[in-house]
Formats: sequence, structure tokens, C-alpha cells
Amino acid sequence: MKLYSLSVLHKGATKSNLLKSAYDLSSFSFFQRSSVQEFMTFTSALIVERSAHGSRASVKEQEYLCHVYVRNDSLSAVVIADSEYPQRVAFTLLDKVLEEFSRQVDSIDWPSGNPETINYKALDIHLAKYQNPREADAMTKVQAELDETKIILHNTMESLLERGEKLDDLVQKSEHLGNQSKAFYKTVINSACH
Repeated sequence: MKLYSLSVLHKGATKSNLLKSAYDLSSFSFFQRSSVQEFMTFTSALIVERSAHGSRASVKEQEYLCHVYVRNDSLSAVVIADSEYPQRVAFTLLDKVLEEFSRQVDSIDWPSGNPETINYKALDIHLAKYQNPREADAMTKVQAELDETKIILHNTMESLLERGEKLDDLVQKSEHLGNQSKAFYKTVINSACH
């Protein structure tokens, strides 16, 4: 999973205006980086221009996914990621960046600003932090921990059965199960086997 580009733009009446951007192009060769960066800047601007106000969308371009959020106030953000990067985490990042940007940069500067004049330094930090969606996003981290727990529990049950014990025998020997529960278990197992 990889994030390549994070951009903040203003959606104008006919074209979009790049306000700030950050890139992680380390996976491309040195000689490709400037072309790739230009392409990502162009793609981000085009997607914002073609997206409606108040919309969120994901656009597939070759092996990349471009996630865009255009707010009703025309402030927009685009993140370009590989196709494995979780969509929900990408939109969480876009929400966070746009909220923070709108608090730090006066809206009067959005239509005419450019990367040199806009004073917002957090894009590189966010791009680096969100490279690992599990660390950046609490929900993804919790889901990963739950998945690990399920695997551990599943392996524990499998290892119990691998020791030569059978669940049928354990049920019959159990002092904690009443006769009715043991009969119910036999009925369930017999109906499952037939």
C-alpha cells in the first residue's frame, strides 16, 4: 500500500488552482520522478475540474486510484494511491487535510494562491504519516488487531483438536454441560453429518 501524491486545490469556475502538494516518488526511478510528478499534478487538477461541488469520488487511472473531495466552498484535495490503499482511510486523510488547511489559510487566498505563496507545511507530514494506514487510522488499526485475534483463536481451537482429542469426546466428558446440552450437541452434529 502506497500513497504517491497529496494535493490541495481550489476549484475555480473553469479550472482548478493548485495551492499546495506533497509527493512520495521514491518508488520511481530518479529519471522518471519529474514526469510522474507532472502527471500527478495534471491528473489531480483535471479530476477536481471535472468533479461537482460537495462530491467525493475515486477514479481509477492505470494501477492508481485517485481519491478526490471537492467541498462546497470550492476547497478540494486529491490523494493518489495504489489500488490496495483503503478508500476509507484515503477519505479520512482528505477530510483532515481540508479541515486543517481551511483553518490555517484564509479563504481569500484560495483562488489566487500557489505553492510558493501558501503557508501550509503539514502536507508532507500527513503524506508520510498515512503511508501506513494501520498506524494512521484508528479504525484500520483496531480491525487489524481483531483479525490477528481471530487468527490466534482459530489456531488455538485447531491445536486442541490436533492433539488427538475429539470435540465429541470433550463434550461427553464435560462436567459443565448438562445431559440436555449434550443431547442437543449430538443432534446438531448428526444433522450436520447427514
